[in-house]
Amino acid sequence: MNATLPDPVSSSTSAGGCAGCGERGGGEARFSQPIRMAFQPIVDRTGRVFAQEALVRGVGGEGAGFVLSQVTDRNRYAFDQLCRMTAIRRAAELGLAGSGALLSINFSPNAIYEPARCISSSLAAARRHGLPNEALMFEVTEQEQLDDPAHLRRILTAYRALGFKVALDDFGAGYANFDILADITPDIVKLDMKLVRGLDGDRARRLIVSGIARMLDSLGVTMIAEGIETPDEYRALSDLGVRLFQGFLFARPTLDAFAAVSMPAPDDTRESLVAPPTATERANAPALVDA
Repeated sequence: MNATLPDPVSSSTSAGGCAGCGERGGGEARFSQPIRMAFQPIVDRTGRVFAQEALVRGVGGEGAGFVLSQVTDRNRYAFDQLCRMTAIRRAAELGLAGSGALLSINFSPNAIYEPARCISSSLAAARRHGLPNEALMFEVTEQEQLDDPAHLRRILTAYRALGFKVALDDFGAGYANFDILADITPDIVKLDMKLVRGLDGDRARRLIVSGIARMLDSLGVTMIAEGIETPDEYRALSDLGVRLFQGFLFARPTLDAFAAVSMPAPDDTRESLVAPPTATERANAPALVDA
């Protein structure tokens, strides 16, 4: 943790961008709550940081729920822009550009009116802080109900054209599930933690995750398992071929800093946590994925 903390940021600094986005909510309103950012790494098996996910926090370190409770339809665009600007600025200050890692930013599709115009502030901030477009990854959560899936497709198509990575977060937890995956085919899918929790002791979860992993591999989509809390969950996921991980096991979200990564100690003498599937399970696994 840094000895000195940066000044919290509020939307009074002017997010700029597309006036139409504010008009969707009946007239743009500023987001008056100052915010800070915590960062949590996404790592590979070696402990190399693949990406740093920016997570919004209150000025006193309050959790995301506290901040999100103050988001309305009228200030959603200002909040979304403020989060982007704060994440980019702070990650650059912490040395992201020289780390080889991506910056992962959560965003609200319902806050965006015209993708090409609304992204202009993010592009300007990235240039100002020396981050190439290819260093940015935008995550959309399945837990946010989308009024217009075609609109999300337009957003992600525009982002890809600019060189950004796009990710579908909380896969398996929200409204859209496999339909949105088929329509959009993102670069990255983050497996919801409910499928990860206790996976090492739950054969059904292992079969489902194994099927999802094979499906995504066939689609050319990278999978990240999130919410990992125990070494056994990590090892079971590794046995299933998962290569990227996020969770308290490796590092907790850290306010205004990049946390040190702690990897589980190798255990070469252990037996695999995942027994080979039976012939019946092999035959049924595709059906689980297609359901």
